[in-house]
Amino acid sequence: MKAALVGADGTLLHRARRSTGRERGPDSVVADILDFAADLRAHGIEHYGEPARAAGVAVPGIIDEAEGLAVYSANLGWRDVPLRARLTERLGVPVALGHDVRAGGLAEGRIGAGRGTDRFLFVPLGTGIAGAIGIDGRVEAGAHGFAGEIGHIVVRPGGAPCPCGQRGCLERFASASAVSEAWAAACGDPGADAADCAEAVAAGDARARAVWQEAVDALADGLVTALTLLDPRTLIIGGGLAEAGETLFTPLREAVRRRVTFQKLPSLVPAALGDTAGCLGAGLLAWDLLETAGSPAPSALSEVTA
Repeated sequence: MKAALVGADGTLLHRARRSTGRERGPDSVVADILDFAADLRAHGIEHYGEPARAAGVAVPGIIDEAEGLAVYSANLGWRDVPLRARLTERLGVPVALGHDVRAGGLAEGRIGAGRGTDRFLFVPLGTGIAGAIGIDGRVEAGAHGFAGEIGHIVVRPGGAPCPCGQRGCLERFASASAVSEAWAAACGDPGADAADCAEAVAAGDARARAVWQEAVDALADGLVTALTLLDPRTLIIGGGLAEAGETLFTPLREAVRRRVTFQKLPSLVPAALGDTAGCLGAGLLAWDLLETAGSPAPSALSEVTA
């Protein structure tokens, strides 16, 4: 879990990290979130003279933002947790609940790599692949909260099975975990991961280049499908795989360029905020809540759990 006190302009005033504690079960995770938020509130009182007046929390899985429910998370094991109500009761301030990737996209769009862009798509490449659709300073959640799930676009029909129930989903070929799995098999080292593959690519290893290119091609197929539907001005790529820098971005830009026909080619740029994006986005959600209510505040709590 990452938590922060965030200023009105997105400035990080204070940040902290703790273990999610998910091995102790879903109830323990919720308790840890509440305790972490209360400690952050106390830090604000001690160091800034007053508590933050709103809080934002961003969590993975399926989120009902309107009702304030963490509906489902396979990683955390919870269902229909009234997280907003629990935090409001504990902190005594307004609370905004959001999705971790959409919150990260909100931060990248407003104060990160997409700053000043009217339309963007933020795609973090991590254990899985998700997306955040940015429109004029906000992030689109969709009618049912599923907007941006680019990782489940089928790019290789009949390919590897995905936990979502389909076969050939993008995240089964182009996520950091997929590259790790493919490279471990190719090099014969079960402990090898995507970062090792990127290093081998840079060193000229032919096996690594084959694994890497398969991932790049799958990612380009998914991105071109997305840009055909959404017509973003900027594609922002983040997550662990993006840490490979130009080892990823040079072939990816070329692969996307080769695939576009009538579509307008967007800028394709690395994310700027790293692993603080979700936490900053949660803080921005809290600020938005305050602005809607017309209440000024020196800072806002933010927290993201993964």
